[in-house]
Amino acid sequence: MAYLNKALLLTAAIALGACSTDADRFGDGSGTPAAGQFDNGGLGDPNDPTSLAYFQQTVGDRVLFVVDQSTLTPQAMVTLDEQASWLANNPEFTAIIEGHADERGTREYNLALGARRASAAQDYLVSRGVAPGRLRTVTYGKERPLEICSDEACYSQNRRAVTVLTAGLTG
Repeated sequence: MAYLNKALLLTAAIALGACSTDADRFGDGSGTPAAGQFDNGGLGDPNDPTSLAYFQQTVGDRVLFVVDQSTLTPQAMVTLDEQASWLANNPEFTAIIEGHADERGTREYNLALGARRASAAQDYLVSRGVAPGRLRTVTYGKERPLEICSDEACYSQNRRAVTVLTAGLTG
């Protein structure tokens, strides 16, 4: 048993030794990203209209829904119009549209509601000229909340369809 404990401690020490605590190991030594780099998870420059960061931050990657509804609001349609335009200008990207619901209701009900929300967003994008083969849908129901609390402020953020972009997967 003592041998096993020593082996585990040695393995843990080696593993921790391989980890770097140098948060700037790829930068210029100043602790900030090097010129031309962006510290946003590899999404690109948020000022570049062809970047994923621009899509998320300027165009908007999500639309919200009213309680128990999968009907698009006027505000959702504006966001989806912008998404359709961005997708038209960036044909190398495809999208997965995720449907979500708040925590109220059964798992089965919320999975179905999430599917209807994702389909509503997909159908709208197709009606705006996005090729159906570039879009897929998935539903998570209430399984992936953005906010966790039991009040309307949280519920409203969880009733959504999110457009997640991927590159080079058309077909």
